[in-house]
Amino acid sequence: MAQIVLHALLLFLFTFTPATVAEGATPNVVNFGAKPDGETDSTNAFLSAWGRACSSTTPTTIHVPLGRFSVGKVVFKGPCKNKGITVRIDGALVAPSNYDVIGNGGNWLHFDEVDGVAVFGGVLDGQGIGLWECKRSGKICPTGATNLGFSNWKNIVMNGVRCVKSQMFQIVIDRCENVRVEGVKVSAAGNSPNTDGIHVQLSSRVTILNSTIATGDDCISIGPGTTNLWIQNIACGPGHGISVGNELEEAGVENVTVKAVTFAGTENGVRIKSWGRPSNGFARNILFQHVTMLNVQNPIVIDQNYCPHQNNCPGQVSGIRINNIKYLDIHGSSASEVAVKMNCCPKQQCSGISLEDLMLTYETKQALASCNHVRGIVSGLVQPNNCF
Repeated sequence: MAQIVLHALLLFLFTFTPATVAEGATPNVVNFGAKPDGETDSTNAFLSAWGRACSSTTPTTIHVPLGRFSVGKVVFKGPCKNKGITVRIDGALVAPSNYDVIGNGGNWLHFDEVDGVAVFGGVLDGQGIGLWECKRSGKICPTGATNLGFSNWKNIVMNGVRCVKSQMFQIVIDRCENVRVEGVKVSAAGNSPNTDGIHVQLSSRVTILNSTIATGDDCISIGPGTTNLWIQNIACGPGHGISVGNELEEAGVENVTVKAVTFAGTENGVRIKSWGRPSNGFARNILFQHVTMLNVQNPIVIDQNYCPHQNNCPGQVSGIRINNIKYLDIHGSSASEVAVKMNCCPKQQCSGISLEDLMLTYETKQALASCNHVRGIVSGLVQPNNCF
């Protein structure tokens, strides 16, 4: 009930709507020299349009008309005088085809230190296929750029954006407050490396709604320092599911709600992972509710001994404290016989785990559960049988 009240408060406090930000001047990027031919470098035109909007003292809409606009690395930098900027995209922004141009730049499109921006519609094409192939080949390649990054922001709206073929992460929300993401479509190949759909870290009061995410890594990854996060009505697949991850001495994750999510053919469903290394972090007060699993390899996972590639952490013990995690009304099919895997440490046991109304099957049979060092309670019908 407390988390439902919190969500209502988030929606009430969210003051940005299209009506409030669409008034005032409407600079068109074409008027600043942008060319919708998909080849001409329009980077400076976008920066000029942003400069006009940022310096204005009245609500301003930057318009990107139909067409394909080639854009290099762009930082939309604040702080701005204007707290009512809208970026309305009818066409597509296209990254350079040569992945080296932005491959070590961190972000392709980056909004930094701004209060009050809304981004509506459009396609953001990172053209990452070449870099994915380079990474899969084992060659030395750039790290890759995130398609769209927000950092040090307050009061953000993003609606109807299509984010495709990012070199690395698709959308990153970092050190932000009061964010609403809705109607987003993320698309990357199922074997594309490190292409998390939406990554949130060090941010509070973030809401992600009514979105479809297909990618090669986590559909949504929840990083350290994330608080008061609401995720609802998400279709995930392919991908690695929704993951809560924490490591080292970084801030904890708390007050997260994940509701009405469908996972189709994903590697994981709902996952909490912590590195097998010392830490003062935590993951607590997390609710997974009304979740559908369709042939998911690992529907429910808690892994307190996460150590990918056995690098820098073999044999160590996680310091992450995991407690008050609720799984309510989760049903569907598992692609593996063990549908519930909770692997916690004897020194730092997982506690306060609640299972209610679970029905997971494997090849028309009841699936199994495996639990180590977990304390919790069960109510309602729970299959596989609990293993606390």
